[in-house]
Amino acid sequence: MGLRQNMASEPVSKLDLREPVLCGPAETVRDAILKMRERRLGCVIVVDIYRKPLGMFTESKLTQLLADNPEAVNDVIGNHLEKPWPWVMESDPISLVLEDMQLNNVRFIGVLNTDGQVVGLTGQKGLMEYISEHFPQQVMVQRVGSRPPAEREGA
Repeated sequence: MGLRQNMASEPVSKLDLREPVLCGPAETVRDAILKMRERRLGCVIVVDIYRKPLGMFTESKLTQLLADNPEAVNDVIGNHLEKPWPWVMESDPISLVLEDMQLNNVRFIGVLNTDGQVVGLTGQKGLMEYISEHFPQQVMVQRVGSRPPAEREGA
């Protein structure tokens, strides 16, 4: 099977989902920023007490917020969410992740279970890892911050 067929038939749960950074709607923007920095992730998913998503707070939203009002870092994060935000279910086809990212011009997609609870995060990185697994001879993958090899392996 080719990549297109695999993406249309394999569920999102096949992706290497990232552990999302979560926070409650009453936490401050500053709290969210600290969590994002600690985990080196560009977004926070704001959830209710049942772990159901209320929205997402991203680096992009932070940039806009600070440009308008630097004091907003002390505001409640629930007042500064990106809504609506695209979500996919674990059982949805992987191709839906790509479609939602393109349609909504976003880098991150929240992943929900059948109860509507946040179980993971995917997006650009998850798709690139998936694609590189399908084309191991053509795609050279290296960790961020590492030095590239002198020669490409297998080439």
